[in-house]
Amino acid sequence: MGELAGRVAVVTGASRGIGRAIASSFARAGAAVAGCARGGRPDSFLDELGGEDQRRCLHRACDVRSRDDVLRFRATVESTLGPADIVVNNAGTVVRAAALELALEAWNDVLAANLTSTFLVTQAFLTKMKARGGGRIINLASISGRLGTAMLSAYCAAKHGVVGLTRALAEELRGDGIAVNAICPGSVDTEMLAQGMPGAQPDMSPADVARVALFLATQAPLALTGACIDVFG
Repeated sequence: MGELAGRVAVVTGASRGIGRAIASSFARAGAAVAGCARGGRPDSFLDELGGEDQRRCLHRACDVRSRDDVLRFRATVESTLGPADIVVNNAGTVVRAAALELALEAWNDVLAANLTSTFLVTQAFLTKMKARGGGRIINLASISGRLGTAMLSAYCAAKHGVVGLTRALAEELRGDGIAVNAICPGSVDTEMLAQGMPGAQPDMSPADVARVALFLATQAPLALTGACIDVFG
């Protein structure tokens, strides 16, 4: 039996990169993982699992920018696996452009995919988490949520927003037994890094970030809430 046996975990953006690594890591630790991505299957964390690990998990298409999509996904998760004990808000996108040339549509989409999605997914699963008296919410921010990065103004604004939302939720939910923390990775070997920072040399793999998420989901004390864990040097 793994550390997360008997727990239900929701992971957004689970088809690639950090989200895929977190979802498969949680599944191997015994969780029933509900992953989602805009494209759904094929190409999901389920492909990395076998046997019982795969059978107790699911992956669905869900555009986390849409409240209706998120609510449909929640209904599937709760009817199939049960209410969520852990929510990992990982889904996101990036646009590289000078602020002067950034289209409003691109700005809105980056904020919706990274920040509004975190709010929508958290809100959707929070009611039953509060009713059950505990849970873990893990938000994927970024080094760009701590520092400024040229040509990534929308992404930086969104990830700074994720940090602020994390801290506000931690205070709001402190009395409900729900820990809310953010992970702020530096350069990770993902498609998003290649898109947002062409030519950048990654310092770590998605599996490295997944180990931090697993710690927050399992070993981290409940008193560790509102933290923004910098995974960069």
